[in-house]
This record gives sequence, C-alpha cells and structure tokens, in this order.
Amino acid sequence: MCLAVPMRLVEISGDGVGKVDTGGVTAPVSLMMIPHAQVGDYLIIHAGFGIEVLDANEAEIRLDLFRELAEATAEPAEP
Repeated sequence: MCLAVPMRLVEISGDGVGKVDTGGVTAPVSLMMIPHAQVGDYLIIHAGFGIEVLDANEAEIRLDLFRELAEATAEPAEP
C-alpha cells in the first residue's frame, strides 16, 4: 500500500529540491513535478516527490484524518 502525505513546504533550494515538514518531521523533496510550488504551500508527497499542491483547508482535513486514524489504531497504554 502506498501513502501520499500532505506536508508543508518550508524551504526551496535552487536545484529543484525543497524541504517539507509535518509535525516536526522534515524531509527533502523533489519539486520537479510541481515547479510552481511556493514556501508555505501544502504538498502531497509520495516517494520523495511533490506531486500536488493542496489548498490549506484540504490539507488540514486530510491531516486530521491521518491523526484520527493513528489514534484509532494506536496500541492502548499499559497500566
């Protein structure tokens, strides 16, 4: 199963590579497929490539769904 995650673009270097962040986790990403992306945009990231620029509201909806899923599948804490 593949999973594409919304992440916020926090930096763009001159070589078509950016840095994205979600929840304090950062990663380098290729911007080859979305050269119009700008710092502050939410991007869909898959396999190290930015593949889509998202509206901020849509990104928040998707991130909320990921959080809900993580909570629902988390192992209960041991007493």
